[in-house]
Amino acid sequence: MKFELETISQQVTSAVEELLAAADLKPGQILVVGCSTSEIRGAKIGSSGSEEVAGAVLTAIARCCASRQIQLAIQCCEHLNRALVVQRQVMQQYGLEEVSVMPVLKAGGALAAQAIREFADPVIVETIQAHAGLDIGATLIGMHLRRVAVPVRLQQKYIGEALLTAARTRPKLIGGVRAVYELPCS
Repeated sequence: MKFELETISQQVTSAVEELLAAADLKPGQILVVGCSTSEIRGAKIGSSGSEEVAGAVLTAIARCCASRQIQLAIQCCEHLNRALVVQRQVMQQYGLEEVSVMPVLKAGGALAAQAIREFADPVIVETIQAHAGLDIGATLIGMHLRRVAVPVRLQQKYIGEALLTAARTRPKLIGGVRAVYELPCS
């Protein structure tokens, strides 16, 4: 394999830790991840998914999220309309609707298929509004972020050969010229 799994794991860990710090996520908030293992391997998205690469990626992401009590949503590929794998508890906590489908390597993607196997109580939901997102290989996660997404420029630009894009979200700034966005100091 062109890139060693350990290198991929280190790159993912670095990117996720940097994003979680930049986004200042709180326990219980959601990180959405889209990933093309084909792109990581230097191939066209959807052409050569890898369970081994997916395992390395998911293990690294899950470890980082667990240490901060961040919830994880794994986006499926376009063949499943970019549905998401989450833990049942996340679905219940956020009032999400379960859908019936089973992601596999060729329809759903390697990372989503890995999440179905490794999550303790996985379910598939159609949509989510995550607090931050990591897109590995141009998988287009934007539809699953809260309304005001802010790009985060990470030191880590690639995972393997896949371009890496990250975002955090913030509340909308509403009001006009008289609007105040921070509490005054007492």
